[in-house]
Amino acid sequence: MTTRGIRGAITLDENSKEAIKQATIELLTEILSKNSVSKEDISHVIFTFTPDINADFPAKYARTGLGFDMVPMICINEIEVSDALKMCFRALVVVNTDKAQDEIHHIYLKGAKKLRPDLEL
Repeated sequence: MTTRGIRGAITLDENSKEAIKQATIELLTEILSKNSVSKEDISHVIFTFTPDINADFPAKYARTGLGFDMVPMICINEIEVSDALKMCFRALVVVNTDKAQDEIHHIYLKGAKKLRPDLEL
């Protein structure tokens, strides 16, 4: 079994607890579904936000909404780049898997699709 990273990103319409909750659940659900990953296969998750998002922690919603109770998670800020996509929430889900690197499906939703158009499914 190998450790692989699965990247994902989604944009938010507003900086609110509810928007962060919805984005967290939507993004992680899609990552797990498209990659046939169970939470027991997850090594850890790194969440990042652009500086304009600070209303809450996504790890809280991964625990309460998706049952990630035993998954180590951390939330950090992205560096502030002047022309970067705003209101963007990113995740790096590190999993133990037998899949090859080219079998991993990275997920970019809503406005974040423009970050990696080469990865469209």
